[in-house]
Amino acid sequence: MRGRSLLGGALLAVAAAALWWRRNPSACPYSQRFWVEAPHPFITRDRLKEILRPAEGERILEIGPGTGYYSLHLAEWIGPGGTLDVFDIQQEMLDHTTGRATEHGVTNVVPTLGDAASLPYEDDSVDAVVLTTVLGEIPDGDRALAEMARVLRPGGRLVVGELMGDPHYVSFGSLKSRGADAGLRFEERLGGWIGYFARFGIPG
Repeated sequence: MRGRSLLGGALLAVAAAALWWRRNPSACPYSQRFWVEAPHPFITRDRLKEILRPAEGERILEIGPGTGYYSLHLAEWIGPGGTLDVFDIQQEMLDHTTGRATEHGVTNVVPTLGDAASLPYEDDSVDAVVLTTVLGEIPDGDRALAEMARVLRPGGRLVVGELMGDPHYVSFGSLKSRGADAGLRFEERLGGWIGYFARFGIPG
């Protein structure tokens, strides 16, 4: 009986914590980076490549790279002639990602610290923006989407990844509506409600 009570209390604590995170958008702390380093079912690197369709020499902006789960692959896909800008609100995450890049001899990763609601990039300056399980962590996510639309070149694309179980999960219906409000045109989706990538474009 006592064991059941303890289990019930633990489950309630987990539910309460998840609800708190849901209502208080914030980035995953570096001290809890094991969450972003774990395998990403349904939103795999292969699926990201399939929907992003990266090309040699492109400039890609990855918002919220964490510890670089996708970053080194993104950098490889665009080749040494391309540029991967990694943008995060935590310097520790940027240091971790660029450190991994250095260890693997990857030289086309450029880190920048800041808030996604105010991107320090020029209008029409990047070919693609990628963010995975990040949008719901941004307190002003709608402003951030507008900023992403601003920095994308005509014909550019935005790829958003979401995974059920993340306390900041953004449903596809909500994402599609918010993307439209930011001037982004929905183009394609890979995966179901448990985990998906959605691609949006900027009219050329």
